[in-house]
Amino acid sequence: MQFVEEIVVDEFLPTFRSLLAGELRERGLTQSEVAAVLGISQSAVSKYAHGDVTVNDRIADDERVTALVDELGEGLASGDMAPVQALIETEVLIRELENGSDLLAQLHEDAVPELADHGSSFRVHDPESELRTSERVLSSLRRGLRILENASGFATLIPAVGSNLVACTPDAEDVDDVAGVPGRIFDVKGRATVPKSPEFGVSEHVATVLLSARRHGSEASAAINVAYDPDLLEDLAAQGHVTAEFDESDDVDESVGAVIEDQPDATVLYQTGGMGIEPLIYVLGSDAESVADSVRQLL
Repeated sequence: MQFVEEIVVDEFLPTFRSLLAGELRERGLTQSEVAAVLGISQSAVSKYAHGDVTVNDRIADDERVTALVDELGEGLASGDMAPVQALIETEVLIRELENGSDLLAQLHEDAVPELADHGSSFRVHDPESELRTSERVLSSLRRGLRILENASGFATLIPAVGSNLVACTPDAEDVDDVAGVPGRIFDVKGRATVPKSPEFGVSEHVATVLLSARRHGSEASAAINVAYDPDLLEDLAAQGHVTAEFDESDDVDESVGAVIEDQPDATVLYQTGGMGIEPLIYVLGSDAESVADSVRQLL
């Protein structure tokens, strides 16, 4: 009796790790860094690098495998992708290849011919799991933050209360479904400072604006707040954004909701301040990268 998991262990994992280790080495990671990222020993990395591990050509030549190796190699090497997301994406591919008559299912049937006439599905993981979705949001945020950190002059747009770049899951309902920067982004001696890696449930203010907009019809999944300036509004409008003013001294959900219902295409919301309220601009978009890019174009 041979299980499909044995095919994964004996055929897929050695091949996939060999390809990914080689990809990471080509992208400049040291042997010890590759070992740390993949969670294996340096001696194992050495074996992969020297071709001492048997590779299954059918797996190595599969376009989905090579595409994922490229994606993970780029993300892990740049730091835009956490190892846990790489693990999730690999698990999802494995379950896909196990399904129906796909590659791993075929290899399993080759090893156990009696299975050829059995129409079972081996899909045991949900490819759209909450964990995978959350990691994709965090990965998008990391890329967006990288854009802002590398944008010369971004610190000049940070308001006194600090900025926060946030992004939410597709079915977000409350602030726990919105990821952002713990402690916000601040201007420290003319440099935008991101104190910690993004997490879920750490933003309340910008997250509330985003959630309120979504509840009333906006399709935005990410947002950032920057200092208010009429010239910035003109520049954002020139980029193609629809701008709309709301009153933050009132209930934010009601104020933002009324604006979105009146102007459903609005992607820039702003308020001009009040007693104890700093005037701010909120840029909304489909993901953290597009929001960050809109801000970068203001500089």
